[in-house]
Amino acid sequence: MALVGNFGHKYSESLGINLKDEADEEIFKWFLASVLFGAPVTETSAIKTYKCFQKYDVLTPKGILETGWDGLVKILDEGSYTRYDFKTADKLLEVMQNLIENYGGSLNLLHSKASDTRDLEKRLKNLGKGIGDVTVGIFLRELRDIWEKAKPDPTSLVIVAAKNLEIVRKETAESYMEQLEDFWDKNKVARKSFINFETALLRLGKDYCRKRKCAFCQVKNECLNPKAS
Repeated sequence: MALVGNFGHKYSESLGINLKDEADEEIFKWFLASVLFGAPVTETSAIKTYKCFQKYDVLTPKGILETGWDGLVKILDEGSYTRYDFKTADKLLEVMQNLIENYGGSLNLLHSKASDTRDLEKRLKNLGKGIGDVTVGIFLRELRDIWEKAKPDPTSLVIVAAKNLEIVRKETAESYMEQLEDFWDKNKVARKSFINFETALLRLGKDYCRKRKCAFCQVKNECLNPKAS
């Protein structure tokens, strides 16, 4: 499937984060990256900023608190996150404080205490005012195969791309997620997972469908959008 081949590489793997072993430190790294990806910044800026946190070894809740507001702003600015530097520094300090106080700094513990999928999402949002649907969706999407309660709904960008490719239809009794899962079951790609498929749709929706860059899209021949032809 060209879609998955062109757009399906996981964000966590691009950052060198290994989620497969469910290690607290790796899951936290992905959470930090998800917070950065959750703001309306370019993918390039989010990746560059995460690598600045990596450069200064500020990759734990305690490390973020010890770095302090001024230190965080400096890292964010170095990563070209300047438009959201103050707000993000505030958010990170609040979230880390709550994560340590309520869950001993462990996102795995947060997951184990959640009663179900929706409670998991609620607990994540309750870590701080800046943790919303977008950040939670980014974070949980790549944990589908890791945490049993990680079952986020597909985002609007995923749905737009899926509609353009006629993978999902509105007039059906099945939910969008059920349609996506059914399509993947019938069109699986070797050595890839549903996460790769969902990530591919997200990138397609974000980088092409939303921006109407149909002429440059690598899967435009499969698209129903008349502007793509």
